[in-house]
Amino acid sequence: MTEAPGEILEKSAGRRAREWITMRTMLAMFCHARHGSPRGGLCPRCAALRDYAALRLTRCKFGEDKPTCARCPVHCYKPDHRSLMREIMRWAGPRMMWRHPVMALVHLLDGRRDPPVRPKPETPAG
Repeated sequence: MTEAPGEILEKSAGRRAREWITMRTMLAMFCHARHGSPRGGLCPRCAALRDYAALRLTRCKFGEDKPTCARCPVHCYKPDHRSLMREIMRWAGPRMMWRHPVMALVHLLDGRRDPPVRPKPETPAG
């Protein structure tokens, strides 16, 4: 049986795992405040966005060198998902400093790193 992308990220360590935990926390805060979901729970729309984000993170071309999404040269989210995630980050970002200050500080420091060079597409040998 294969694991879901979120389960894979839960078991990993490093930059992608930190981004997953931060994104999941911000999404839960937003959904609770805006959609009335119970603390830690998500409405169906936010749960679908969480699953989509987990899939994008597990497939990131940069691997553990992944920059924060705001500094990434590759826009891997579909436009509607990207705009919803931006709304969530804009709302939850400032509140993270009060609710989860260490997580917010680490995310800010991760955002200061230079983005890696965009990977070149693989070409078949021959």
